[in-house]
Amino acid sequence: MSETSLEEKLEKIKKPNLENQKHTAVVLTSIEDTLSEANEKFTATAYFAALLALLKQITSDSNVGEPGEIVTSTVYLLDIITSHVPHALLRTQFAPIITLLAPSLDTASTNTPLLKSAIGCLESILIAQDGPAWNLPATQIGPRQALNALLPLAIDQRPKIRKRAQEAIKLILQNPPPGPSIDHPAAEVCAIAAQNNLKSAVQLVHQNRKQKNKSDGDNDPSVIHALQLIKTIALASGGWPSKKIETLCEILLSISRSRNDFLVMSAFEVFEVIFDGMQDEVSSAKLPRLLEAITELKPAQNDAQLLPPWIAILSRGYGSYAAVEPEDVFAKLPDLMNLVADFLPNPSHNIRVSASECLISFFANCIPNAVILEPSIYDEKVLQQIANKALELLSVKYQTAWMEVFSVLSALFDALRWRGDPYLLPIARSIGELRGDEGFQGQKKADEVLGHAIHGLGPQAVLSVLPLNLVKPKAGQPGRAWLLPLLRDNVTNTTLTHFKSELVPLSETMYQRVMDHGSAEKTMDIKLAVDQKFAELLSNLLYQQAELRVDVCRALQNLVESNQAILESDADSDELQAEHRTTKEDAQKNISHLSSFASNMLAVLFNVYSQTLPQSRAYILRCVNAYLSITPEKDLIDTFERVAKILESELPAPDAPPPKKQPDQQNRNKMPPTSHTLLDLVVALSVHLPRTTFAALFALASSIVTNPAILASDPQLIKKSYKLIPRLATSEVGRQALAERTADLQKLIVATSQKTPVPARRDRTLAINTVITYLTEEDLHFIPTVLGEIVLACKDSNEKARTAGFGCLFTAAKRIADASPDTKIRNSLVPHIPDDAPDATASVEELFTMVSAGLAGVAPHMVAATITALGALLYEYHEDERLSGSMKEELVDTVTMFIQSNNREIVRAVLGFVKVIVVILPLEALEPRMAALVPELLVWSKENKGRLKAKVKNILDRLVRRFGGAQVEEWAGPDAKNLIRNIRKARERARRKKQDTGEADDEDDEEQAPGRNTYDNEYDEAVYGSDDDDSEVLGSDEDDDGDAMSGITLKSKTTNKTGKSGKGGKGGRDQFIRNQEDSDDEPLDLLDPKSMSAISSSRHSNTKLAKDGRKTKAKVNEDGRLVFGTQDNDYDGDNTMDTAPTNGQKGGNAVDAYLDAVSGPHAVQRGQKGRLKVKSGMQKTSRQQSKTGGDDEVMLDVDETREVARKIMAGKTPQSPRSPIMKSQGKGVQRRGLDNEKVQSGRAVNNGSGGGIDKRRTKPGPGKRGVKFSSHPARRGQGKRR
Repeated sequence: MSETSLEEKLEKIKKPNLENQKHTAVVLTSIEDTLSEANEKFTATAYFAALLALLKQITSDSNVGEPGEIVTSTVYLLDIITSHVPHALLRTQFAPIITLLAPSLDTASTNTPLLKSAIGCLESILIAQDGPAWNLPATQIGPRQALNALLPLAIDQRPKIRKRAQEAIKLILQNPPPGPSIDHPAAEVCAIAAQNNLKSAVQLVHQNRKQKNKSDGDNDPSVIHALQLIKTIALASGGWPSKKIETLCEILLSISRSRNDFLVMSAFEVFEVIFDGMQDEVSSAKLPRLLEAITELKPAQNDAQLLPPWIAILSRGYGSYAAVEPEDVFAKLPDLMNLVADFLPNPSHNIRVSASECLISFFANCIPNAVILEPSIYDEKVLQQIANKALELLSVKYQTAWMEVFSVLSALFDALRWRGDPYLLPIARSIGELRGDEGFQGQKKADEVLGHAIHGLGPQAVLSVLPLNLVKPKAGQPGRAWLLPLLRDNVTNTTLTHFKSELVPLSETMYQRVMDHGSAEKTMDIKLAVDQKFAELLSNLLYQQAELRVDVCRALQNLVESNQAILESDADSDELQAEHRTTKEDAQKNISHLSSFASNMLAVLFNVYSQTLPQSRAYILRCVNAYLSITPEKDLIDTFERVAKILESELPAPDAPPPKKQPDQQNRNKMPPTSHTLLDLVVALSVHLPRTTFAALFALASSIVTNPAILASDPQLIKKSYKLIPRLATSEVGRQALAERTADLQKLIVATSQKTPVPARRDRTLAINTVITYLTEEDLHFIPTVLGEIVLACKDSNEKARTAGFGCLFTAAKRIADASPDTKIRNSLVPHIPDDAPDATASVEELFTMVSAGLAGVAPHMVAATITALGALLYEYHEDERLSGSMKEELVDTVTMFIQSNNREIVRAVLGFVKVIVVILPLEALEPRMAALVPELLVWSKENKGRLKAKVKNILDRLVRRFGGAQVEEWAGPDAKNLIRNIRKARERARRKKQDTGEADDEDDEEQAPGRNTYDNEYDEAVYGSDDDDSEVLGSDEDDDGDAMSGITLKSKTTNKTGKSGKGGKGGRDQFIRNQEDSDDEPLDLLDPKSMSAISSSRHSNTKLAKDGRKTKAKVNEDGRLVFGTQDNDYDGDNTMDTAPTNGQKGGNAVDAYLDAVSGPHAVQRGQKGRLKVKSGMQKTSRQQSKTGGDDEVMLDVDETREVARKIMAGKTPQSPRSPIMKSQGKGVQRRGLDNEKVQSGRAVNNGSGGGIDKRRTKPGPGKRGVKFSSHPARRGQGKRR
């Protein structure tokens, strides 16, 4: 470091930010004062000498006990200064320095800051020592003795001390003194100490496990700390000292036998670090000795616990060795195969898998490319030995491991590739013979191996030992039709000549299967194989065999693209030759040869394209694009001119009358008009055309989009025409043409703005997006010209059109925002703005101003689209410094005013905007507006149409997250108190549920929880993402604890297959069986239709209990009969219990009738604001009864009916209106039966029929109209439920 860096550090110390740093600043100031008095310069040496003198003075004071703040501050400053002191001074003053620092390096010290600073000082001092100093024995005061004091701190129990000591050891070993030795002089000392620590820790763990009989003794942290130290030393010293490798490997392998996965992983990491540190040219000399030591530690043949880690270490070690010395490792590969293959017959599955993976690793890492490209005679002998050993693996000896052997052989085919011919052909023959045996169980695995053989060796080599025998089968040799699918899926390294000579003749009998092989990846002899005759054969297939078109087109496309991929590859020639058996020069020759056939092939493909249905044309168009990319320029021009001429003849004249409207028949098998097909071909041609043809191309497209006849009759043709502009932007020549013709394109877009058919909106928006991309700064007035159309596209009913609209909006915004500061938007050139309008400066705020103009629109759709666009732009630019805070506030205030609109479309857009600002704006900007905005939102909280209710609830949910429930409840007022409470409690329940299940309680986790919707971008997630989109809140949340039913009902919109609510998975409600008084503890018969009346979604209390929870004495009359429904002094002796069936229930009882009336399908319940709700079952029954005209009806006059209705709506219990019969009884005591009010479970329920209305049929009085009322107990005439 430079003196300037030291000065910066000292200046930082002089300005402490923390209280514990102030004492260090005082010490530093005093040191500088002392130096100033002595006229010393503030150099590192002067600081160092002054600090040593101060430290010596403090330590010599006999009154000083434990190190205080002065010692800590002094050593801290020494730690900073020492790294800047000249090394010569540190070497000469080593003994005095160590003597002064020794008390601070005590492992028993509890002063952690002092200990860390002392370690730092010792690190700088030891780095400065030379070779002779390191050669001093440990008995003398020297570097070795100081290092011995540092090593125990590297395994200290305190993490900060341990980490600082390990860092110091690492830096010391990474800075060895000059000398011939590879290792640092202290590396051996560190290695011995680390190994002894590890060995002692492991022995102590084993002793503790035996004494305490604990199975988790491996968790002793001392073993982990010792392994960390070993990793540090190995990483710093370039591996491990050569003399200590055997001991370390033995200890690490013993740890690998542990059942503690963390310890095993840590031991493997040590090996990884050692191997990684030995991959440079200097340290690689240690690798052979290390690998030899690992090999000598070979465990027993059946040691299922130690063999897998030993094999894995061996595999990793030789992989690292191969990266340094590939030739030496390749020469040892046969011996390594013999060593590892002996474990394949092992009965342990883990050992077999480990051995097979080790062999696969050897083949992948230990066979260099030089052997594949140019093998020497010795290399060929080694390859033969490898092949012989691999063939031996298919013997009966290894039969138990054949599945693993097949994986090894697949890796060998992949490693040797085409160089495996002829060495691996016997293996392919043997596996093919096994595959042909019908009794062989591993046919699927054998197919995989043969697939790798075909991919590596090529089909010609494999078929030479495994002929198909299908056309002319030979006696005694089976047919191998099963090879055809393998050929189809794995063809590479082949020749078209072999295809023509062997497989084309086979097409006469097995045409369909053989041509599936056409998806070859690459060939090497195109110039010899693709001739006129072969091209004619493929053309005839395309015309005559429609079912083969897909495969033939893919094969033709692959011929071009595989060679183009080689030309574009960054690999060198040797790599390409080893991998593909070809070079870039050969690929260029192949492309040149194919281009000579391109013109005729395109003619065939064009004809086939015109004969194919639109839904099946994509593969043909891809093949056309491939051949257009290699077609000569002259042929391209001729082809374009022919296609354009035919297309112009197919187009209707501008003044042609529109054709008669045909009946709308959705027939997918109907061919499109010729003009559509030709225009598709023109669009495909456009990116490959030279610039000389672009004038004709643009003229053709312009004539289509401005043709009145086409606009009136063929919107699909307009849609295809707009595709041309984005298509041109995909090529360099096309982009240049768009940039040159941007003025013409602007005029065309503006001229056709009022004539765009609906199907063409998306493609027109994409075309506008492309034009905006290439606008110059003088043409930015085009953006406000088309801005209204872009904004409307953001509100399009088609999702793809909306996506294109938002993309175009952001492109326009970026184009204006990124303009130079002095760029002007010439408003006078905008058609709908007056000619004398002043120019505007292009900026982000000007963009928002232009978009905001849509808020003054007359159509609600335009206003809603503008609000949506403003929300998207605000989300995009809310963190941009170019958008001022005042502009944001003005925008928010303006848009939120529209929440008062009566138009649902506008309000829905405003709600989306409000959700955006709730998500993105800071709290200080939101809070002042919420008091006025939240009540406006609550106006729409009861509007279900357009999901406005759900949107409002989602916004309130977001507000509760940011501000808390109490604050939002204050803004909402008392009317929405229950809604806010419900939201808060729902969040608390969700949080408690997460805590119970052990999930993280985090907002981000909630957003990304499984099962939630995912969105394409952050804006969509902000607007549409919420936890409660699929539920609605009905009623109030008075109490969500206890057995009683909560007042809140979450009405799920989706349910899963189990009938539970869709989101939660566990959201289904519990159901309870009510206690039946006459059941005598009999189980409920669920097959009985009446059993539904005994099942409830809430836990009901026992109906025999009184309101205060105590049992009451039943009332009886003089005869001992039970009396129900009477009050204290209101008993009539004639009142008896009637057990006759009621409510139309056959064989029912009074309790069932009561339960059915209270909570059955015909019950009347209270909903929001205390309003009565009639269930659908009651309404259905009423309609049926009104149709059948049952006997239990009563006629009331209109006045009496209205009186009953008024009392019901007023929430009062209606009294029985005076019927003619009641009038005749006068004011005397009336008889009460089951229609009297009963008190059960603390609630007064009128169990009469029609609220006291007599069931006898009566006739209305003269001159009065009669109204029919059903006598069902759940009608509106029934008493009020309390």
